[in-house]
Amino acid sequence: MSLMLPRLSVRLHGGMTPQQCVAQAKAAEAAGIDAIWFAENPFARGIMAAATACALATKTQSIGAGVFNPYGRHPTLIAMEIGALDEVSGGRARLGIGSGVGHAVERMGYDYGRALTTLREAIAIVRALLAGEEVTFAGTAFNVRRVKLDFRARADIPIFMAARGDNAVKVCGEIADGMIVSNLCTRDFVADAVRRLNDAARGAGRSAPGVVQYMPCLVRPDGEAARRLAKRAVAEMLPGFWGLGQRMPAARRALLTGSGIAEAEFAAAIERLKQGEAAEAALDDRYVAAFALAGTASECRAQAAGYATAGVTELALTFTGPEAADDMAALGTAFAR
Repeated sequence: MSLMLPRLSVRLHGGMTPQQCVAQAKAAEAAGIDAIWFAENPFARGIMAAATACALATKTQSIGAGVFNPYGRHPTLIAMEIGALDEVSGGRARLGIGSGVGHAVERMGYDYGRALTTLREAIAIVRALLAGEEVTFAGTAFNVRRVKLDFRARADIPIFMAARGDNAVKVCGEIADGMIVSNLCTRDFVADAVRRLNDAARGAGRSAPGVVQYMPCLVRPDGEAARRLAKRAVAEMLPGFWGLGQRMPAARRALLTGSGIAEAEFAAAIERLKQGEAAEAALDDRYVAAFALAGTASECRAQAAGYATAGVTELALTFTGPEAADDMAALGTAFAR
């Protein structure tokens, strides 16, 4: 019996040049990976140049903004840009909206205290503008008066929302077409979030939203070699996410739930990394199993099936290094079986 598998996509980001993004997008399309998402973080490259270049360099891939931040981009600008990207891609755009990195938002001079209200209002404004409506909206975060796009956008561009906390997941189920889950969230944590997401959607009379999960991916003929490299990818993110977990209970649960790693073990591993110890020594295989897709192509395929069982409909994978295109090709072949 064939495994139930999630859709595959590639996560690109503002730390990459547009040329690097195009190279990965073309390699992904050649490998049969049919979507890309662009992560945009404050102070890195804006994603629109790379997203437009990838839209022109590919023929079939969905092109996703994952995510736009309504603090840095007003909802009217989000609607303008995603509508234009959808045009240049021939109707392949998807939109993700998220509240962003709190400390970076505050450094830009914005109040991050009502992030969920800001997201809810932004999605309402964007959705109405894409539908061709003239929008007047008086909210807590945004006030717009008689705003209307000067061109006809595609009204049904899917809108995804980044969510992790309980309240955010509930709102996502009520108003969004899909949920985006960040890196370093365990499968058990996501499975619980998906249940709450679907409950909220049913309560609102809506169908179950799609679920996109970000994670690093390393594929090698030698599975142990892949797992060693995956430890490095996890180690790059772990201190920042652990710090976030000290401020946000949901971020802490995302790391701990079902990982089999105790808080004291996380703290000790991070201290070892800060002292300059190699990731391969500071992290054991539990960190790879919890936070990466890594191993041979067939092992990665089996791991991906586990995420599908948890309710993930799409894995957005980060490929790094000179062998990224080979990794994509190997995984695409395994998924096509």
